[in-house]
Amino acid sequence: MGKIYDHLDSTLVNFIERQQVFFVGTAPLSPDGHINCSPKGLDTFVILDEKRVAYLDFVGSTAETIAHLRENGRIVLMFCAFDGTAKILRLHGHGRVLTEVHEEYAELRKRFQLPQPNRAIIEVELSRISDACGIGVPLFDYRDQRSGLLDWSEKKGEAGAKLYQATNNRESIDGLPAVLPRTIAE
Repeated sequence: MGKIYDHLDSTLVNFIERQQVFFVGTAPLSPDGHINCSPKGLDTFVILDEKRVAYLDFVGSTAETIAHLRENGRIVLMFCAFDGTAKILRLHGHGRVLTEVHEEYAELRKRFQLPQPNRAIIEVELSRISDACGIGVPLFDYRDQRSGLLDWSEKKGEAGAKLYQATNNRESIDGLPAVLPRTIAE
């Protein structure tokens, strides 16, 4: 049976730290807009305190999460146990997009181990923390993280990644503003 928590306690933190993948869900306000669900891996997630988390958002083929957060801030992060005891943990909240133009970006970026250039840091103030049994989630054996995203990022370099964003990530698939020019605060 599911439970609602008022903060991330040590048991939940331990669960989160053991997971190799998490999923991010966002949606535009328009009923005709596309809902986004994005898997995330690598070492991109940090717990800031009992009610705040953050993750590195790398350059990708679209920028749906950023566009949706700019429009309405709604976000859910989901962690599933693919080994061990069955469990699903959902972190609902209000997300904010932080880029290098934000004062707090540089200090927050130090909390992440990966050196590759990233598009943004997504910071989430949690409003609902809940779990569910997860007994329908299959068991998988973890082998390794894929290196493709990091290899691509390293090959592009910071300048190449910014050019790619300017070309491909300016708006969502529904036409919402996404990655803005780095000369203004996003």
